[in-house]
Amino acid sequence: MANTTNINNRRYLGNKYKLLPFIKGVVESECSDIQTIIDIFAGTGAVASAFLDKTVITNDIMYSNYICNLAWFSPHKYNPTKLEKIIDSYNSISVKTENYMTDNFSDTYFSREDCAKIGYIREDIEAKFLSKKITARERALLITSLLYAMDKIAKTCGHYDAYRQGVEFDMHLEMSLPLAKMDNLNGNKCYNMDANELARLVTADLVYIDPPYNSRQYCDAYHLLENVARWNKPEVFGVAKKMDRSALKSKYCTREATMAFEDLITHLNCRYILLSYNNMAKKGNDRSNAKISDEDILRILEAKGEVKVFAEDYKAFTTGISDRADNQERLFLCICKGE
Repeated sequence: MANTTNINNRRYLGNKYKLLPFIKGVVESECSDIQTIIDIFAGTGAVASAFLDKTVITNDIMYSNYICNLAWFSPHKYNPTKLEKIIDSYNSISVKTENYMTDNFSDTYFSREDCAKIGYIREDIEAKFLSKKITARERALLITSLLYAMDKIAKTCGHYDAYRQGVEFDMHLEMSLPLAKMDNLNGNKCYNMDANELARLVTADLVYIDPPYNSRQYCDAYHLLENVARWNKPEVFGVAKKMDRSALKSKYCTREATMAFEDLITHLNCRYILLSYNNMAKKGNDRSNAKISDEDILRILEAKGEVKVFAEDYKAFTTGISDRADNQERLFLCICKGE
């Protein structure tokens, strides 16, 4: 019988799972009559998972995050018994044949044995979907299970900028059944778009914004999971075995971050905006420093409505200075005028 897994059982830079009580507390005390929430930079969906009593719209430019959000938040039903049987069969197989994963990733992040298994499983998931043996949500749940299983055993430090060389492959792939709700609200939707483009198309009571803070591109950190999720089998290059990620680069990690943020806020159609942004503007390694200043955040939000700021201490991810005592996660709440 397959083990089970939850939405928070995945390592991810900037994950807000531990801050959910703080975020929910601000929403509950400051925002009235919230029926619809958009998490426009949803990542792994941790924040969206705290609001499943409401209609939730998620978005992420990375397909690997989109497919996980579809697994967790889709309103469509699925058959857990069928999925458990499929996962049990995947866990029990031994794959000897070569495939895209063995050709490109053997004995890097994973052993050759596990690469063979990953490649076989991902190919089989697609075959089952194309032959209509599984639904779109069941496909998403199986891909999510595979990505979570890969992340659990990968020989990295939590992301895929490099693999750890010369280590023993002491853990092997074992998929688990995601414990996804069967009764998500019918209005739930998941998007795989540029956030600034989506802002022009959707409306909600509350938009939660958790953009990249610094120069670390998420598509660089999670290229391998993105590769397996998309399964287009692209050419990979370099020591880290990365695919071409140029279409996934975020302006929020560059000098254009402030301009992009202003464009986003200007085009949002909602009653409340809740921005999560830490105070690492000048406190860490240069790559860790926040790209948008507090002055610009306040200027842009105050043009949209009344702004309140809430803060909670936490440990930020920053090269070499991860234990700073004065790190804070801040929530900027904008009560939009005229909406």
